[in-house]
Order: sequence, then C-alpha cells, then structure tokens
Amino acid sequence: MITKLTLAVGGLLTLTGIIAYLATHMVSLTALIPSAVGVLLLVAGWLARTERLRRHAIHGALAVALIGALGSVMNVVKVGQLFNGTAERPGAIVASLVMFIALVVYLAVGVRSFIAARRGRAA
Repeated sequence: MITKLTLAVGGLLTLTGIIAYLATHMVSLTALIPSAVGVLLLVAGWLARTERLRRHAIHGALAVALIGALGSVMNVVKVGQLFNGTAERPGAIVASLVMFIALVVYLAVGVRSFIAARRGRAA
C-alpha cells in the first residue's frame, strides 16, 4: 500500500509542478519544485517495488517528503493573503499548499505503516 501511495503522491506533485510552471508562462523555474519532489518520490516508489529495497526506498521517500513539507511552509503561511486578495504570487501559494497537504498526509500514512510493520515483526 505504501508503495502505491508513494507513486500516487509522486505523480500528483509532478503534475502540480508542471501545471504551476505552465501557469507562470514558463518563466518561473521555481514553479517546478513540486515536480522535483514528485520525481524523487516516483523513483523511490519504483525502487520500493523490489522487496529487498522497499524499506530503504520508503525511508528515503519519507525523508524527501519531510524536507519538501518543511520547504513549502514559507508559502503555506501566506494562505491568508490568497483569500484576501493581497498575495503577490497566488500560484506559488496554491502549489505549495497542494504540496504541503499531500506530503503531510503521506508522512502520516508512512509513519503509521512503519509502526504497524514493527509491531507485526515483534508479534
């Protein structure tokens, strides 16, 4: 399940970055940051399909997700500006919000998955 979720979140973030880049008329390369995180998650998800690599690949994916979520916080805190119409870069805030939500959910599910696996081994 965590492998499929890794691939799904990676695909979502890759698509988010591409859409953000196109929405900026291909001027802002930073709009591709969600895609960079997404591609790393896709690679980790692809590696996790191999049983012997799964644990390490998912650990790596969770580390990337944590760094990505923390990196998106600086734009996420500006969500109020988006609603009151004063945001300088509304597209960046939306892309960061999508990235933050997807990665936090992924982190929560990933941590729960590791806890369940550890309990399963202990039993």
